[in-house]
Amino acid sequence: MSNRLTRGRAIAAVAVAGVVSVSLAACSSSSSAPAETAAATTAAAATEAPAATEAPAATSAAAAAGEKVAASLILKNQTNPFFVAMAAGAKKAAEENGVDITIGAGKDDTDAQGQIALIESAVQSGQKGILITPASPAVNDAISAAREAGLLVIALDTPTDPADIVDITFATDNFVAGQAVGQWAAGKLDGGDAHIARLIITDKESLTVDYLRDNGFLDGMGIDIADKTVIGDEAESGTYTTGKGGNYTIDCIVATGANEEGGQTGMEQCLSKSDAINLVYTINEPAALGAAKALEAAGKTVGKDVQIVSVDGGASGIQGVADGKIGATSQQYPLEMARLGVKAIYDLATTGTKPAVTEGKDFFDTGVNLCTDDPQDTVKAAEQKTAKDCLAIAWG
Repeated sequence: MSNRLTRGRAIAAVAVAGVVSVSLAACSSSSSAPAETAAATTAAAATEAPAATEAPAATSAAAAAGEKVAASLILKNQTNPFFVAMAAGAKKAAEENGVDITIGAGKDDTDAQGQIALIESAVQSGQKGILITPASPAVNDAISAAREAGLLVIALDTPTDPADIVDITFATDNFVAGQAVGQWAAGKLDGGDAHIARLIITDKESLTVDYLRDNGFLDGMGIDIADKTVIGDEAESGTYTTGKGGNYTIDCIVATGANEEGGQTGMEQCLSKSDAINLVYTINEPAALGAAKALEAAGKTVGKDVQIVSVDGGASGIQGVADGKIGATSQQYPLEMARLGVKAIYDLATTGTKPAVTEGKDFFDTGVNLCTDDPQDTVKAAEQKTAKDCLAIAWG
């Protein structure tokens, strides 16, 4: 059996999910956004705002005419707590900056056609900018067309491929987030054999957030990867070298759709292939919590028989760390991504100032911490924090 998952297979989905238009230029709003936590001022939020560069025009026509700045936030979906938090952060930032923001999404994480329709709508309505968590490279042409029409287009959380399809990306370093949980897992194994299940987003196409986290996890464990843009091209068995090192076997790689139901059914599929699995990597915490349900139903003690590691940092996921269902998770900061993105569009529209990337990277890094109640000396990629500390700054 080959685990290789390659790039470039097309998307079939064409439906467009509903769009929510929220006018936030007034002092108050009749709708109530999801409750926000201290995540807006997390360790990541303490990161300084991106350095600015001056656009050729000192002041935009919108500023000169006193027009409101309009923008769109285009998400992968509006049900995942991560994207719900991002929408809340965008609404708050829009209110603070006097921006009219339209929020919409495709019908699921890979609905590129749904996102394309929303991009085209933003252009046709004369908006100044777009914030997007791109569903796949299939949206690239629509993004390029929007930029040619004069819109500032910013990717949030999920980098585009290639990176320069958008003006800038505000995101976690997803490879580093994966490295941190991989380093933790290797330390926890303490030289023992690793039978690994990997619960990714999709096996139908190449998504940056998917392959960066997954390959970051392998790299963190000290497993050789051939191409970090490809999932499954590593040897199916061999040795990991982080910490004491040991033998590993990749028992399964299963697509989950990055949701709890997919995590549960994906883990069930993995268990049907191998009862030896003792380490589970998941693309996000909803998938991790679903995997925990499947493992417990199979009579496994999560945290003892099997370790689960993940990426996200939402309140439910961090509670999963506190409850022992997730051994370690990399916390990211969607409210900060949204805040920076809205402010960047406002600044460009009103002053002509463009944002700049983090030095040495092709995006603006919004930071990451590793949340665990069982810290490991092997973790070098991120600072380790307790579940209690991470809950204090968790979103969702």
